[in-house]
Amino acid sequence: MIDFRFKTFLTLCKTKSYTKAAQKLNITQPAVTQHIKYLEEKYDTKLFQYSGKILDLTPEGEALKDIAKSIQVDSEKAYRILKDKKESIKRIKFGATLTIGEYMMPELIEKYMADFPDSKVTMIVENTDRLLHMLREGDIDFAFIEGYFNKLDYNYKIFSKEEFVVVCSTKNHLAGKSVILEDILKENIIIREQGSGTRNIFETALYEHNMQVEGFKNVTEIGNINVIKKLVQKNLGLTFIYKKAVQKELKKGTLSQIYVEDFKALRQFNFVTLKNSMCSNEYEKFLNYYNMIINTK
Repeated sequence: MIDFRFKTFLTLCKTKSYTKAAQKLNITQPAVTQHIKYLEEKYDTKLFQYSGKILDLTPEGEALKDIAKSIQVDSEKAYRILKDKKESIKRIKFGATLTIGEYMMPELIEKYMADFPDSKVTMIVENTDRLLHMLREGDIDFAFIEGYFNKLDYNYKIFSKEEFVVVCSTKNHLAGKSVILEDILKENIIIREQGSGTRNIFETALYEHNMQVEGFKNVTEIGNINVIKKLVQKNLGLTFIYKKAVQKELKKGTLSQIYVEDFKALRQFNFVTLKNSMCSNEYEKFLNYYNMIINTK
């Protein structure tokens, strides 16, 4: 069980008000003050400071917040593990970004459930920002992420490197051609929404060429890869996407690749867990299983 004073500390971090923290925890305001004072004396450091009327964490408080959050998540995980052990259940709850969740995980989950029939697997498919938030809140155990994130804040391992390509309808005048990036600025593009890993990768790749999304003739944002592919097949625009997500369509000839000579993008897919988590090694068993499946193909 997490120390109740850590719970008070984390609640105060969130509310930034002794009164609101007391109300949320259903304790008195002096009790909140006492809990924080205990932690400050125990660690011999100031955890909070006022900037005018605003209560802020000190740098030491920020460091303790990360540690306390990991302890809280691990404590809840330990409770679930022990409960599942009694019921002879192995439970895994993780997140994956869209490309990974739709095009890399189904086969893995199918094999995992066949090898471990008593397991309960839950996969949440969301964009990068949302998954990182869920990870910090303890809503998922780990995440498979394709986008950029602050690598100093998490434990991570690269599990794959994937090519980012430009595709269009087979009826498009650029289908199968070699062009430069500037040639496609006058084309309609259909891309993922803000916050998605694919969008972040795309914007960064453009930035590396001193370009922006706004430089394209017309931009349509869609939060679903399959919808994007259908619109592209109907020649309503072209898209920047991971090759893994369009392999079938390229083989069948329902989509065509545009070979952009000055646009080469090979990006990392990462397995991410909370920093300081005591369960990281346990979670990595799932990553090891994934690697085993890939290597035996």
